[in-house]
Amino acid sequence: MRGGPRVLGIVLAGGEGKRLSPLTQDRAKPAVPFGGNYRLIDFVLSNLVNGDVRQIAVLTQYKSHSLDRHITQTWRMSQLLGNYITPVPAQQRLGPRWYTGSADAIFQSLNLIYDERPEIVVVFGADHVYRMDPAQMIDQHLQTGAGVTIAGLRVPRREATEFGVIDSDASGKVRGFLEKPADPPGLPDSPEESFASMGNYVFSTDALLEALRADAEDPDSVHDMGGSIMPMLAGSGEAWVYDFSTNVVPGATERDHGYWRDVGTIDSYYDAHMDLVSVSPVFNLYNERWPIYTLPPQRPPAKFVLGGRAEESMVSAGAIIGGGAVHGSVISPGVRVERGSRIENSVVMDGAYIGEGAHVRRAILDKNVVVPAGARIGFDHDLDRERYHVSAGGITVLGKGTRAYL
Repeated sequence: MRGGPRVLGIVLAGGEGKRLSPLTQDRAKPAVPFGGNYRLIDFVLSNLVNGDVRQIAVLTQYKSHSLDRHITQTWRMSQLLGNYITPVPAQQRLGPRWYTGSADAIFQSLNLIYDERPEIVVVFGADHVYRMDPAQMIDQHLQTGAGVTIAGLRVPRREATEFGVIDSDASGKVRGFLEKPADPPGLPDSPEESFASMGNYVFSTDALLEALRADAEDPDSVHDMGGSIMPMLAGSGEAWVYDFSTNVVPGATERDHGYWRDVGTIDSYYDAHMDLVSVSPVFNLYNERWPIYTLPPQRPPAKFVLGGRAEESMVSAGAIIGGGAVHGSVISPGVRVERGSRIENSVVMDGAYIGEGAHVRRAILDKNVVVPAGARIGFDHDLDRERYHVSAGGITVLGKGTRAYL
């Protein structure tokens, strides 16, 4: 960072994302498309780059081809200034084995730290939807002299059982790190709220190296950042919490300030899309002062013909709404919607085709799905379950390249 310590960013992008299947059937979770033009990884990379962290290694492992391709084609930084974003596949530097956890992924990639010699290492997850200025978190980390600073999201105590929970005192010093506790501790200033870990960490380099080495020597460890490293550093008194609600992003509205979504399930992924499309969106992609970057598709503008229309929706470049109607939906590049068809409250990815008179409701259609003329999706859950994947919340999902039944 300019005038500050040397910072290396490490993005953990090796997640398999089983709960997002079938969207992860052919790709890593961080490579899953989102919001029409983006991939999930674009959000963390945009936050880091906007926050002036511009030397970034992305650790990949599971079905990483499309993720690696997206990073190398999209995220080209200025070599003149020494900036880079590079995918780093599992290298088996410590023997013929893959990563056994997120901490092991960094331990097996310590050459990245040795080469750059940073004073601060920022370790962020790759598959959340949010805006955050990491520079503000780094500033607090330097002020407290912590070994690690953990980003904490305020959530109701009753919901915190699904997260790693940070137990901190009134000053922000972490007393314990609890993985999905049955009785989460409340906050000193708000007893009915808890700090859920966002999976974002700022480390002093020496503290990170010492913790990773100790963890690697522990045969009983699960070698996970949240499950192993955070409890270790909390126990030694080196951990502090960063309250995400205090993070101020330029251009944020009162409505989307502090927005963060873990899109780890089909239902949460769907809900995050529905947050985008209202007149006053819960998450505003149109914030020009803190843009989310990606590679724009090389396609002509969207076209509406033969009375085609879209309401409370996002329609990407190259889409043709040819007489059909779209409501409350996200339409990705190159989608074709034919005469008399209707799409309601759905997510339709690149190259999908919606035939004449077809109806799609509360569904997610992956790339190149074909919905033939007259087909109906999302109206009969029992029938849909026989043919497709239906989530616990009733969202019908068609995997990449599926041809729908009539």
